[in-house]
Amino acid sequence: MLYQVYQMQDDVAAPWRLWARTMLGMLNSGVSGMHNVVGGEYIAALEMISRFKLGHSRPDFAIAKVSSGNNIADVTEDVALDLPFGKLLHFSKDIDAPQPKVLVIAPLSGHFSTLLRGTVETLLRDHDVYITDWTNARDVPLSSGRFGVEDYVGYIIRFLEEIGPGAHILAVCQPCVQGLAAAAVMSQDNHPCTPRSMTLMAGPIDPRESPTEVNEFAVSKSLKWFENSVISTVPCRFGGGGRRVYPGFLQLVAFMAMNMDRHRNAHKKLYDHLAKGEIKEAIKIKDFYDEYFAVLDLTEEFYVETIDRVFHKAELATGDFSYRGRKVDPGAIRRTALLTVEGGRDDICSLGQTAAAHELCSSLRPHLKRHHLQANVGHYGVFNGKRWENEIYPVVRNHILSME
Repeated sequence: MLYQVYQMQDDVAAPWRLWARTMLGMLNSGVSGMHNVVGGEYIAALEMISRFKLGHSRPDFAIAKVSSGNNIADVTEDVALDLPFGKLLHFSKDIDAPQPKVLVIAPLSGHFSTLLRGTVETLLRDHDVYITDWTNARDVPLSSGRFGVEDYVGYIIRFLEEIGPGAHILAVCQPCVQGLAAAAVMSQDNHPCTPRSMTLMAGPIDPRESPTEVNEFAVSKSLKWFENSVISTVPCRFGGGGRRVYPGFLQLVAFMAMNMDRHRNAHKKLYDHLAKGEIKEAIKIKDFYDEYFAVLDLTEEFYVETIDRVFHKAELATGDFSYRGRKVDPGAIRRTALLTVEGGRDDICSLGQTAAAHELCSSLRPHLKRHHLQANVGHYGVFNGKRWENEIYPVVRNHILSME
């Protein structure tokens, strides 16, 4: 009933949003001089009402041009491979010189891959960039089957096969586990498309290290509790009607609860900027929350298996992680260079959890392993913002370049 209650509330709010948008349209078009009569606070209130919603479709990446070398290159976004639960997107640039191919492995944790827009845009300066673009589970028909943790690993391998030999991977947050597992499986098989390097950023390779509030919550509840409390059925009106999912709106609520004061203050600032007509400042906040409030659902099996295998059992760290019935051995990785990145103020994936990959990749020679600690950033700052662009990205770029 959880999803049905949410949808009912959204349906009830829809007429109010429509009314607010209609009034704003009239005011902005100057109907009957109304814009000169009402105050800025009234206009701001209408806009806040019109924004009272969540999005369930991926926003556009909207990367049209990028600085590459001494030139400005046009960027084209194409679907290189279309699978039921995710697409492989390719951002091709209008340049002559070949650049290292990088697969960005986006988290499947309630937000769309566009959460990594800044990561992609920065990487495009010096790389040929691909990204995993996960599909909202509520739009995937039941006939497409299941999608669990091992299916995610399988998708990474399939995407690397599509890209071809010589690619690099960069995994952000949760999929560091699956990214490392995929590299290990491909190394065990001597696969020709085994990545040349892997960059693991702020991911729970071993969540037992310095557990955060997120880690402690995950292990404090039984799997049965998660299945009964947060899993719901997609309403029949959607393409994935009848599919059991972990709704994206629940994950959003959980993330916001961790920093509620910050989000409350941001919306107060947004209202004040709108009321004062400070459009440029308002747009910055609106753009962030347009992305942040775009949510996608996870399949039940992926969510429950992640809680069980990544957080409860820490299977990768203990050597118990399996893929398609066989043990995954990170010790088989011998030629894929490893870079781990952690943020000193990360309250989601704390210090040591990602660096644990170094001990697991026991066969890698010292010159193929590097760890970077960015002391002054939180979780989001590891892969987005000025610290990422100016301090972390150069380390990532050099790591990839060293394996070309």
